Amino acid sequence: MSIVSYNRERAVAYARKWAFRRNPAYYNFDLLGGDCTNFASQCLFAGLGIMNYTPDLGWFYRSLTSRAAAWTGVEYFYQFLIANGKGTGVGNGAGPFAEEIDISALQIGDFIQLGRGTGDFYHTPVVVGFNGDEPLLAAHTYDALDRPLNTYRYEKLRCLHVLGGRE
Repeated sequence: MSIVSYNRERAVAYARKWAFRRNPAYYNFDLLGGDCTNFASQCLFAGLGIMNYTPDLGWFYRSLTSRAAAWTGVEYFYQFLIANGKGTGVGNGAGPFAEEIDISALQIGDFIQLGRGTGDFYHTPVVVGFNGDEPLLAAHTYDALDRPLNTYRYEKLRCLHVLGGRE
């Protein structure tokens, strides 16, 4: 299995193109709990080009009815990327992998997940730039582009640094 580099610029270009629109190649989940992680997955795929087609536990999208929970679910997205980063992922570790990092180490193309004090994470924007040290985000559900992190209301956050992918 070979390692593929994550093209952060391509992921951010995708985010900038589709932040206020919906790519017709993907279902719009706005009315089914939100489209933020679907959009994050699209950005990640744009920068990597690899999916993990393991049924139920992978990270893939074919259609509304043929997709992994990790493609659209905030917690499943996190669990897949982190497990794959530790080499404990499914499907021999194919697809993207990441590690949780401190906010000061974020780069463009990485992801921030926002949560409640209870530990329930509910939003997955993508980092598209910085204003000084302040991450600027793009997201769906509450569509945004270049929105400063400090304009969001949240009690917890976690940062996912994409390391690459395996094919």
